[in-house]
Amino acid sequence: MKTCCVILLGFFCAIAQAQQFINIDSSPYNPNNSQFNPDNSPFNPRNSPYNPDNSPYNPNSTNGVYDNRGNRLGYEVQAPSGVTNVFDNNGNRVGYVPSRR
Repeated sequence: MKTCCVILLGFFCAIAQAQQFINIDSSPYNPNNSQFNPDNSPFNPRNSPYNPDNSPYNPNSTNGVYDNRGNRLGYEVQAPSGVTNVFDNNGNRVGYVPSRR
């Protein structure tokens, strides 16, 4: 009986420690971060590459993502949830930055 209690106690301590390292806010499984959330979709007009604000041909665009040589790789758009979505120039979602709210 003592051995069983010690094993269970060790198991629950391990779970508690693991939960400290898992942050749901930055997880891709969080609905706010999901590519299936309409706010994060490239089909949302705000995120579309056809939106003039996201166009590489717009010299006044302020949301471009560039490499170290100054080549435009894509653009970023912040969703209402606070998640910043990163798209390539073709509108494919290539990453995100979780909300800092």
